[in-house]
Amino acid sequence: MAISRWIGPVLGLALAAGASAAMAQTDDALAKSVARGHDLVVADCSMCHAVGPVGDSPNPLSPPFRELHKRYPVEDLAEALAEGIMVGHPQMPQFKFGQEDVADIIHYLESIQTDQHAALSPHLLPAREKAARRAG
Repeated sequence: MAISRWIGPVLGLALAAGASAAMAQTDDALAKSVARGHDLVVADCSMCHAVGPVGDSPNPLSPPFRELHKRYPVEDLAEALAEGIMVGHPQMPQFKFGQEDVADIIHYLESIQTDQHAALSPHLLPAREKAARRAG
């Protein structure tokens, strides 16, 4: 009887520890995805767009990436990134990314959107803070 009295609390602690470890892995995976997305947009997009949480776009016709949510939901860019963006601003070259790269770019873009959008994506706040530190 005494053993059965302890099984519930011990199992509860074990499950809580497992959930915490899983959340830490998820946060770490998201942070790595955001970092890869950052590297991709710096390499492929920064010649025209402001790709960080601050700054002006080198090309005035190119919107800062942190403000894309003002035009459309950022997650809606996934299909265009995978199929190839052919329309943007007049000087924009065509880009086409693989599925993992698309996910990384979307995670990064979501992480840098202005505070108004951050409230819609609270799971990205830790990654957003890391992106801001890296860009600043």
